[in-house]
Amino acid sequence: MVDRLVNSEANTRRIASVENCFGSSGVPLAMQGRVLVGEGVLTKMCRKRPKSRQFFLFNDILVYGNIVIGKKKYNKQHIMPLEEVSLESIADNQAYRNGWYIRTTTKSFVVFAATSTEKQEWMAHINKCVEDLLRKSGKKPVENHAAVWVPDTDASICMHCKKTQFTFIQRRHHCRNCGAVVCAGCSAKKFLLPQQSTKALRVCDACYERLKHVPSSLDSVTGGAAASGNKLNTTAGDSSNDEDSDEETASPGGESHDEPRFYGDNSVLSAADDSSTITSPSSATSAPAGSSLEAPQVASTVQSSPPAVAPAGSNC
Repeated sequence: MVDRLVNSEANTRRIASVENCFGSSGVPLAMQGRVLVGEGVLTKMCRKRPKSRQFFLFNDILVYGNIVIGKKKYNKQHIMPLEEVSLESIADNQAYRNGWYIRTTTKSFVVFAATSTEKQEWMAHINKCVEDLLRKSGKKPVENHAAVWVPDTDASICMHCKKTQFTFIQRRHHCRNCGAVVCAGCSAKKFLLPQQSTKALRVCDACYERLKHVPSSLDSVTGGAAASGNKLNTTAGDSSNDEDSDEETASPGGESHDEPRFYGDNSVLSAADDSSTITSPSSATSAPAGSSLEAPQVASTVQSSPPAVAPAGSNC
């Protein structure tokens, strides 16, 4: 179905509409052979709290951004090459449901869908695009990915020393290798992680010692990069998850929830759909059960749901 959309006028219009929604804050997305496969709103677990983000799935990249004005404007565009993407389902718990990991070499995080069906649809479509892309390129799946950061709210004390209580003065920091929330004293060194950055990054003491003394781990995790014992500026806060500090524009509530739209399915290959515009969220999101998150808002449903994805039972 995706091949049928490659040179279609409808696909050209959709991609142009996405570019217009990002405006000058985004980069051009139109290129030969690129197809917009689907779009919708997912709730992304950021460092401090879950937030609604608009996602666009193409046949070669996954794009997401902050919602400024629903259905009109997005910013903070992030582009993730699908060749690097790996997904892993997360088991439901009392606080959060319908979640999964999105992992790449440079950035990994957790997202939640509004329903289990939408989760299955998103994961199935992303996995299908990844499989098709790797098959055509002949490349192997990426094995090493950036760690998923533990949310600030999940750690009231340092996860390394188990002693330091986090306060306004005792700030939280994240190990860039394992994602743990640690105090300044337990993450005073940095280590070169080439897949994430050309500069040495903050790591906890446990990861520093392991990466420094285990050559096999060093080669596989950092590509043989050397450790750096330089002290970090412990007065500076973590900045790698800078989007978490972005201001959110409140959207009018009371709107009904729309389901994700996947353009490669028969149900959306109609004249009516071809004339549609890119959709985006309202602020009525629902992802995790028992939370106050806003519910994702997107467009029409697919004709049939992909097979259910077995949960992995891991925690965020």
